Amino acid sequence: MGEQKDYGYYRADTHILFLQRSFLKNLYTAKMKKVTIVGVPEHFNLPWHLAIAEGAFEERGIDLVWQEVPEGTGKMCQMLQNEETDLAIILTEGIIKSITAGNKTKIVQQYIGTPLQWGIHVGAKSRFTRVSELQNQTAAISRLGSGSHLMAYVHAQNNGWDTTALKFEQINTLEGAVKALTEGTADYFLWEHFTTKPIVDEGVFRRLGDCPTPWPCFVIAATDHFIQHEAGTLRHVLEVINGYTVEFKSIPSIDRTLANRYGQQLKDIQDWLGMTQWSQDPLSEEMLLSVQKQLLELELIEHQLEKEALLISW
Repeated sequence: MGEQKDYGYYRADTHILFLQRSFLKNLYTAKMKKVTIVGVPEHFNLPWHLAIAEGAFEERGIDLVWQEVPEGTGKMCQMLQNEETDLAIILTEGIIKSITAGNKTKIVQQYIGTPLQWGIHVGAKSRFTRVSELQNQTAAISRLGSGSHLMAYVHAQNNGWDTTALKFEQINTLEGAVKALTEGTADYFLWEHFTTKPIVDEGVFRRLGDCPTPWPCFVIAATDHFIQHEAGTLRHVLEVINGYTVEFKSIPSIDRTLANRYGQQLKDIQDWLGMTQWSQDPLSEEMLLSVQKQLLELELIEHQLEKEALLISW
């Protein structure tokens, strides 16, 4: 028989090494700055998921915790106001309205610099076949202050309808909209064209048209508290995500990645990529005034604010 070796010291050394590494990992984690961020579960936000998965924020000492909010902008405005999140990827018109109403939050920069294509949907068995027939009918909205709510006013104004006569049914989520339009508790629903495309393809919704936003659609917003106490951390977050978004469309086979992840047809994703631009720029004062002017005309806000009350001041 060969000589029997004693591995006791080896086991002890390995255990000590394991404990040392665990201690260092816990120490590193304890020193990381936790940042919470919310956004809708849609293809626009894939750059955030890629950056998190690849450890890009961890390299900066940031534990970025992403939470998806299917209820959309209205819910995210509430979370910002209650300081339940530090950051949000949120619709431009929704956060401007919320800040005007007293939400202690600022717009940090644009995220998507192009308009959002809002599809105008009815149920598959709806009697309506033209957009003009939707006047005086009930619009499904995720909640008050949401994009589906505010854009219903923009859509009505575009068509010359009396915006004071609009009627709404709150449905909270996209699944709620499917139920409402199928059961007839609401008549039409505005939601992002490509997010709802699979539902249209399945024959659950019919799309009667589109209503693009007259402004860049998504911005990055931060609570005043986070800006005041974590300005340096915020700069790091922006540097990381802007690095990802500036190169996002050039990632090999990103169209196939998006199609597979979000259950979309490849051609639809390619069309969407063709009309979508991520932005790394501030929201301009001119655009800010334009959005406020239209919201004021629609009587969705009572007054306009100076840029200092809406935009971050570094």
